[in-house]
Amino acid sequence: MDFLTTTTFLLITCVIFLIFNLTYTRKSQKKGRLPPGPIPLPMVGNILQLNFAEVFKSLQQLSEKYGPVYTLHMGMEPVVVLCSCDAVKEALVDNAEDFGARGHMPLLDKMIASHCLYTTFSGVVGSNGERWKQMRRFSLMTLRNFGMGKRSIESRIQEEAQFLTEEFKKTKCHPVDPTFFFSKAVSNVICSVVFGKRFEYDNKEFLRLLGFLHEIFKGFSSCWGQMYNMFPKVVGKLPGPHNTLFKAIDDLQKIIGEKVKKHKETLNPSSPRDFIDCFLIKMEQEKGIPQSEFNMEGIVNTTFDLFGAGTETVSTTLRYGLLILLKHPDVEEHMHKEIDHAIGRNRAPCIEDRSHMPYTDAVIHEIQRFIDLIPLGIPHKVTRDVHFREFVIPKGTTVYPMLSAVLRDPKQFKHPEQFNPGHFLDGNGKFSRNDGYMPFSAGKRICLGEGLAKMELFLFLTTILQNFSLRSPVDPEELDLTPLLSGFGNFPRPYKMCFIPR
Repeated sequence: MDFLTTTTFLLITCVIFLIFNLTYTRKSQKKGRLPPGPIPLPMVGNILQLNFAEVFKSLQQLSEKYGPVYTLHMGMEPVVVLCSCDAVKEALVDNAEDFGARGHMPLLDKMIASHCLYTTFSGVVGSNGERWKQMRRFSLMTLRNFGMGKRSIESRIQEEAQFLTEEFKKTKCHPVDPTFFFSKAVSNVICSVVFGKRFEYDNKEFLRLLGFLHEIFKGFSSCWGQMYNMFPKVVGKLPGPHNTLFKAIDDLQKIIGEKVKKHKETLNPSSPRDFIDCFLIKMEQEKGIPQSEFNMEGIVNTTFDLFGAGTETVSTTLRYGLLILLKHPDVEEHMHKEIDHAIGRNRAPCIEDRSHMPYTDAVIHEIQRFIDLIPLGIPHKVTRDVHFREFVIPKGTTVYPMLSAVLRDPKQFKHPEQFNPGHFLDGNGKFSRNDGYMPFSAGKRICLGEGLAKMELFLFLTTILQNFSLRSPVDPEELDLTPLLSGFGNFPRPYKMCFIPR
């Protein structure tokens, strides 16, 4: 009898949940005429349709059934997924104002809120409204004042590329894992702007900072990170690797907070040394404004954004890029020839060389396209009820612009699953732009450091190939270009390589 009672209770509960869920779904779709999508289960939404190891592939497969614009339920929350180059461009570029807000992403919210030391302020990445406008405007202006997009930052990158070259020479052709070589070099560029100094490669504090960043990016891309995005209230209470991620975020923010305090003690308002100094000066100017966006929480979180984004994305792209060149030695050979012809061996590469090096430029664009670094993109949110195609997306709905679908759109790229620099070359071998090139996203939320990242990728990569030939200690056929982790970001598999002086 107890068994029958329990079974009956469970059946009734399931039926109630199903009725509630169907009613909720129909009401939400009726309210906004949301795009079609898979029917969600009670409470858990469309969890069964997703592979947490490769979420973006699951979303791509769903688009084959429901079209390039469809609705998916993350738990009880409906989100709209854009899964083609045309759909993403139409939303983020043609309707930039309507799709310009930052959307709900529990992992990002957790990073900038409840689990962090500084709890009331999000930086440039996660903020919205007037706060976002002020932070972005101030950050862009300050970065430009410290040389972003100018010859001064180019000189800084060239200098760091030479430091990196010397480090590779010290390996004496032995196989090495390039991960932290690239992290150190790339991070030093943004450190010189944000903290006003570069670090020696063996500096213990510097290595701690990089270790925390590496842990954070891996955590975002892990299965646990993706599960937290789907079920933050449940997963947040469970033990697991995601707690290591949150601790790394806390520790990194504490270090930044300590650096801000030291800057404050030595600040000379008439001679700012870096981004932190400029923010502190702005804080002092607005200290009488009750609702000022320039406060201690703001400086820590904005510095966190700039330091993190300015380090891990470019260094991961370089690491993945060299793995691809090991796999395709013919591409490396072609680049060597172009570098020797356009630059030679007696001077450092400069950004002006790029216009005379179409093949190298095409390779760098193709590396970014092929590795698909942030496949899901960072979620957006509509700022009002939006008529989009034949649908109506209610105000506040989260929208996922699938950058992976753009970078691998067969309408834009002839062989989307293959690494092929020809995707960015015309019939005469000249560099050719492509609408499907969108690794930095597009529209109002396009990456703040796009120009700096492009400059770094070109100067670091050409300097390395000017000085070295790349060799793999294993047969190139054995190298695996598929990601080790595919979540928020695509994480390359670990590998070793030899830098052979030319």
